[in-house]
Parts: sequence; structure tokens; C-alpha cells
Amino acid sequence: MIRIIKGCSTRSFRKGLKALSLLLAAALLAACGSTRAAEPRTLRVGVAVYLQSDTFISTLVKELEKLAQARESTDGMKINLNVVDGRGSQLTQTEQIDRLIALDYDVLCVNIVDRTSTAQLIDKAKEADIPVIFFNREPVAEDLHRWEKVYYVGAKAEESGVLQGQILLDRWLNADPPVDKNGDGVMQYVMLEGEPGHQDAMLRTEYAVQTLTGAGVTVEKLAGDTANWDRSQAAARMSSWLEQFGSSIEVVISNNDDMALGAIDACQDLGLTEEEMPVVVGVDATAPALEAVRQGTLCGTVRNDAAGIAESMLDLALALENGEDPAASLELTDGKYIWLPYQRVTLRELEAGRAGV
Repeated sequence: MIRIIKGCSTRSFRKGLKALSLLLAAALLAACGSTRAAEPRTLRVGVAVYLQSDTFISTLVKELEKLAQARESTDGMKINLNVVDGRGSQLTQTEQIDRLIALDYDVLCVNIVDRTSTAQLIDKAKEADIPVIFFNREPVAEDLHRWEKVYYVGAKAEESGVLQGQILLDRWLNADPPVDKNGDGVMQYVMLEGEPGHQDAMLRTEYAVQTLTGAGVTVEKLAGDTANWDRSQAAARMSSWLEQFGSSIEVVISNNDDMALGAIDACQDLGLTEEEMPVVVGVDATAPALEAVRQGTLCGTVRNDAAGIAESMLDLALALENGEDPAASLELTDGKYIWLPYQRVTLRELEAGRAGV
């Protein structure tokens, strides 16, 4: 007689039947004296990203794929990654995640388009008993605590803002020729923000400026606008500001590297010389940004550890699939968060080999 336990999820029941079937099959093979090697275990991970053309997200996905291949070799198992691109649309991403849930993936890794949509996603995953690992776009704490099998992997956005401010402070105090082109003792800057209402954008913006003013630097914001993390949009914003403010722009603070590079594009399109260029800082330490640091067009960036995030996600997914307590092998904060540190990157760090890249 088979007894069905009330409250057991459909997925858990299916897993139980699958396990029972495997045990029976193994017993039959043993009884027959079979020498066939056992099939390797398979971990199926659905990876939903907000926009795969985003330079940092693309880098992170490549790191995850590379690590999965390496773990297949060392752990003797198969790891199937299904990466779906939300293309900046929450509706599209929700449909993609619904499909991954219907296909009964073992773990979901989600770079959410709109963090206000996480509650509904978590409830669906909970009903299907599929753990969820959010990454790089942090949901609100209340949503993360809706279910014990929900986690977040990323870095604290305020730290990146502080490091941007420190890079600019060093440049302000020590640069020759000086950043203060007009000699008024005030840092005139423009701000390129990621997207409206995005937590990382707001915190990076706040803490970069707060770090400067806290160190006694007088600042003046000439202009600021969102460019949705996009290089071409940032170039358009910067072109408009250059037309309006010209050489009065001494500093460009950008919430990510792609937008910082867009600001540089606009300056170069106008034919600004090295002496006329504003000081530009970004976040992420993408390959194009590091090259700009080496060339001297980008003052500095802040490394967002794509490889570290990918490794932590994979380690967490494997622990969950193995039925282990993630806290036993991973450093979790509040049982929910895996935090990766940011790191400042200027030409000095690159030349000294201290940039971690």
C-alpha cells in the first residue's frame, strides 16, 4: 500500500517516486549481476537574467558556464544550465520562469528585472518546491523571508559608492593637473544613474557623493539622469550636458562601466583632448573598462566580482540539490545572503597587480 503524506508538494512526491524507482532499478541490476556503470547525476539549473547584452551580466553568465563545465569534470556529474534572457521585460521574464518551473528544474537562479515582482515568483517556486537564488539585483528583505529556500548572492551596493568616492577623493587631492579646472574649490559633477528606483543605482549615487562631502569636498551637481545601464544612452546624455555645460563638467560619476564608457565616447566624439576630459569613474571592472583605465580615459572603476558571484551561486545550488544545509559549507549572513566584496581599480592597482582581475 502506498501512503500519500498530506502537505507534501507535487515535486517532492515526484522526487520520492523517482528515488524509489532508482532504488528498485539498482536492486534489479545488482541481482542480475550487471556491470553497467551508474549514470552520473544531473543538476538542472534555470538561469533567468534581466538583460544578457548587459556587459557585466554577460560576463557573469560566461563565468557560470565555465565553472559548471569544470565542476562536471571534478565532481563526476552533469550540470545543465538553461539561460533565458528577459530582455528588460518583467512580463517576458515571468513567462520564462513559469516555463522553467513547469519543466521542473532543480534550482532557479534569477537576476530579476523588477524587484517588486519577486514575491509572486517566490510563491510559485515554493509551490513547486524549487529553491530560488537571486543574484546581482537584490530583492527586498521581506520577500527573501517568504520561504526558507530563497537566497541572494551579490555585493553591497553602498560599498561600491564609497569606493567610487574614495577614487575621486584621491584624484581631487593629488591630481596634476588638478581636477578643479576653474579653481573655485568646488567639484562640479554630473551623475549617470542606472535606472529609476533601482536599489543599486540609488545607493551608489548616494554613497559616492556622501563619501566626498564627508571628507570635506564641496560639490556641485550640474546635472543627472538615468541611462538604464546602457552605453549609447549615456553617450546621448553626456553629449547634451557637454553642449549645455561645456568645460564646467569636471567629474562624471557613473553607476556602472557601460555608462561611464558612453560618457567617454561623447567626449571623444567632440574631440576633447586629454587635458580637457573630465574625470570619469564607473563600477563593475568589465574588460572594456579595464582597457579604458589602462589608456587613461577612465580614472577608475570598482570591481564587481562576477567570477565570485558565479562560484557562490553554483556552490549554493549544489548544496541545495544535495539536501545539505548551505550554512555548513558557505558563509551566509542571516541565513539568506552571500556577500562578495567590491574592490577599487585604478591604474595604480592594475600596475601593482592588486586589482583582482
